[in-house]
Parts: sequence; structure tokens; C-alpha cells
Amino acid sequence: MRFVLTDEQREFARSLDALLRAADTPGVLRAWAAGDHGPGRALWRRLGDAGVFALAVPEAYGGVGPLPVEAAVACVELGRYAVPGPVAETLAAGVLLAGAGGPAAKEWLPGIASGAAMVSLRLPGHGPYALNADAADAVFTVDGDGLRRAPGPGELSVSADPARRLFRPGPGGEPVAGGRAVEAASRAAGDWASFATAALALGCGEELLRATVAYVKQRRQFGVPVGSFQAVKHRLADTLLGLEFARPLLYGAAVELTELSGGRAGAGSPGARAGAGSRTGPGMGSLGAGAAVAAAKAAAGEAGYAAARTALQLHGAIGYTEELDLAWWLRRARPLRDAWGTPSACRARVLAG
Repeated sequence: MRFVLTDEQREFARSLDALLRAADTPGVLRAWAAGDHGPGRALWRRLGDAGVFALAVPEAYGGVGPLPVEAAVACVELGRYAVPGPVAETLAAGVLLAGAGGPAAKEWLPGIASGAAMVSLRLPGHGPYALNADAADAVFTVDGDGLRRAPGPGELSVSADPARRLFRPGPGGEPVAGGRAVEAASRAAGDWASFATAALALGCGEELLRATVAYVKQRRQFGVPVGSFQAVKHRLADTLLGLEFARPLLYGAAVELTELSGGRAGAGSPGARAGAGSRTGPGMGSLGAGAAVAAAKAAAGEAGYAAARTALQLHGAIGYTEELDLAWWLRRARPLRDAWGTPSACRARVLAG
């Protein structure tokens, strides 16, 4: 199946690319990892002004969503530039709070939509951690049918990516909402977190491949660029295929989420006309939104991690150096692969679907 973005969606991607290209994200990442969240929060607010976080927030609360397709477009760009912060978690929190309703939705959703509020999240079935809880304005956790705001970031745990700091929120905290609405909203938020992470992983893989292709054109051995060697070409081609196979799964999941939320796939969705007439591609059809998201997450996570392994091998020893900006993408690929659904867990969900 082929999905084609609309002119408006392509322009949205170009505008984010221009914004992020000027933002010096490697410098922002280094500051973030050192505990200086100022540059990252400034970038977060600019992304909020561009409408990124409003994509998961309903219009009633100051957003424009839910718009899963545009959220995928945005997260791929953010993944390409390795933007720090709980991106997927904040988008998912918008879905969670909107579904749970109550005073917390009115209090937090306008700030999430505008980029003024950064939120982290912990949901049942997705591990005990909340990403970047020390930088977040609030950490929301769900236990059973109860939604509460954690009393603090909790205990810091080791992470492979120093800019993805993991915390274990402690027990207690302010109750926010409860009941069956929270259970349903929690499931929807988990799907959105997995979906957004898949898009981030795809973008991360794209940047790793781009940087590696540029490097093998410059690095020379035996008087010729190493990129001219057949084995190198085959490795890069395999990496590209993995990313390109993941892309339609991501947008197929976006169309499924759009329909689940009551939206129209034809109104601003990629290739929605193609999707409406022939939704029989891999990971779609009768699978349903949850399994389609799982298929996209497994494919994009594995493809992004494969791109990291290719990049490390073809860069050689320089790939291990802290001074190389690419190291931030190399260390991010595996955490993105496993966050919000490991490949094995996602495949099991697809099979169950």
C-alpha cells in the first residue's frame, strides 16, 4: 500500500525541519543530559507554537486533535533531530487526560497543547518508569482505574541514553480521576505512546542512515570511497528497506487511530483515499488500531535499531566517540525500540489481534 502526504502535511514537515535544523539539537542534548533543561524547554515551547503537541489535544481544550497522521509526521521529524524530552509521553497524556475528563483535563490540556506544559507518564503494562520526570511539570500515573499525579519524579534509574533519564515514581500522590473512563483512556494513551515512539524511532533511523551514507562517500580505502564496496552497498540497502517497510505500517496505524477517534481519514490524512479503498496492507485490514500500532512499533523499532548497528559498523571506531554528534542517535535507537512495547510484546499483540 502507498500512502501520500497532502501538500499541507509536507509543508508542516518542512517547517519543522527548518525549525529543528536551526536549533542545534546536539547542543541541546548535551545540556539536557547534564541536567540543564533550559535550552530543551525553549525548544519545546517553539515546537508548541508550531502546533506539535496540540495534535493530540481536542479542540475543546485548545488543541486541534486528535490528528494521528500529523502527529506521525511531526514525530518522525523530531526523531530525525533527536529532540530531548518526553515527547511521546506528553502526546499520550493529552489523550489520557481528555479521555478521563474532569478538572485535571481543564487544568493541564491547554498548557500541553501550547507547549507550556511538559508531562511524563507511567501506565500499567508498560514498565515502572516515567521518562524525564525530573524535567516534567507533572507525572501522571495510572494504577487500575485510578489516575493520579505523582508526588515527585521518584528514583533515578540507569539509561543507555543519558538524555532519556528514567525515573520510578513513588506511591501516593494527588488523585485526579477514576473509574472505567480512566481504564479506557489509559489503553488509548498507551496506543498513542507506542505510536509516537514508533515515529520517533523511524526518524532516528532515517537520520542514522543519512549520516552513514554521507560518511561512506567521504571515507576512502584503497584509493576509493568505502561506499563503492559491494558489501557496504548491500548493508545500506538492507537498512533502507527496513525503514521503508516500516513507513506504511506507521501511516496505516495513523489511519486506524484516526477512524477509532471518529475522524475522517480523508480529511488531511496521508493517502487517505488509497487507505479508504484498499486497506489490506501488512499490519492493517482487520487487525484494528491496537494491533496496527503494535505492528508499526515492532517494524519501526527494529528498523531504527538496525540503522544504528549499520551506522556503528560503517563509521568504525569513530562511531564510539563522545565527540561525534551521531553518538546521540546511536544511543537512542535501542531505547526507542524497547520503549512502549518491545518487539516481542508488539508481535504477540499483532498475533492476538
